[in-house]
Amino acid sequence: MRFLFLILVFLAGFSMIHADDSIPKIKQKRDLPHKIGDVGTKYLKHLNKVDPNYIEQQKYNYTFMLQNTQNYEAYQLRSKSGHSIRFSPNPSLKMGPYFGWRWIFLGYTFDLNHLSKKENKTEFDLSIYSSTIGIDLYYKKSGENYKIRSVHLDDGINTRMLRDVSFSGFTTRLKGFNVYYIFNHRKFSYPAAFSQSTRQLRSCGSPLIGIGYLRHKLNLDAPLLEHVINTAIGYPEDESAVDSTMLFDEIRFSDYNISGGYAYNWVFAKNLLFASSLSVALAYKRSYGELDKNKINLRDFDFKNINVDGIGRFGLVWNNSRFYAGASTVIHVYRYQKSRFSMDNFFMNVNIYAGVNFGRKR
Repeated sequence: MRFLFLILVFLAGFSMIHADDSIPKIKQKRDLPHKIGDVGTKYLKHLNKVDPNYIEQQKYNYTFMLQNTQNYEAYQLRSKSGHSIRFSPNPSLKMGPYFGWRWIFLGYTFDLNHLSKKENKTEFDLSIYSSTIGIDLYYKKSGENYKIRSVHLDDGINTRMLRDVSFSGFTTRLKGFNVYYIFNHRKFSYPAAFSQSTRQLRSCGSPLIGIGYLRHKLNLDAPLLEHVINTAIGYPEDESAVDSTMLFDEIRFSDYNISGGYAYNWVFAKNLLFASSLSVALAYKRSYGELDKNKINLRDFDFKNINVDGIGRFGLVWNNSRFYAGASTVIHVYRYQKSRFSMDNFFMNVNIYAGVNFGRKR
């Protein structure tokens, strides 16, 4: 049995701090560390102060939740000539219990697809939602579990027999983060939609601004890919049916981005909330690659460019303060494009959960 241990530390607990404008002045002499701590506490309270007409703070100290998580991802490679190949693994299905105390949230998830066998695959996703700032952290290392989902070559070549063919020669690794600021945080609550530590009482939205970084590495066994495709379509082994610009050995690239967007919480019935958030990022790509020099010049295969990325978040929540249930999804979309080659990548997490709060605050 394989266990994937996730430590989810939600800064949404910051929003559980009740702001108090009447903090008494400290008369006794304090040393510098205490003074810095006092300033930090006041600053956090100021940042997390909310309008009670729009947002209700958490009334309980503890929570217990069961969550089902499904992960999806796909890579689409395209050449200027119109050839394309799409790779993706089967969706992973995980389930586990979680226990929270204020701003600490811990849990186990079990990969239900691979309980009886081991797989060289690692996934870590952490989303932090406070009143003012949100953070996404992620690390993904694939196993040799990709499948060829679709292939398009020259007109007249039938590639239907390549659909859903297992292909062990494509592996990926990525890591990165997104940090964003919520402008209208006194009336709009991200935690209400994605961490259930507050409740949105009235519909409201907010502009967002953020920065992000992504480090990506892809490895492709080009000879194996040529062999699999040539064998399936009956092409001669000493030739290649695939555009050579897509036959790389290894590509590594970094993505630096600045994003802006808008989020909206729609309270369409009592205790019911639908949340949607879209951000568009202008991303600067810097790449490093190891390519077959006989097929393409490295300088011509450079990813340095400005491209457009996207992040979407959607959630449906029922929350009566004591009990809650819902579903949420976070989608990341990245595009890398040059004159002779382009790649689209997306990964998505879908969560379905139900929980109970207890230990009412005094």
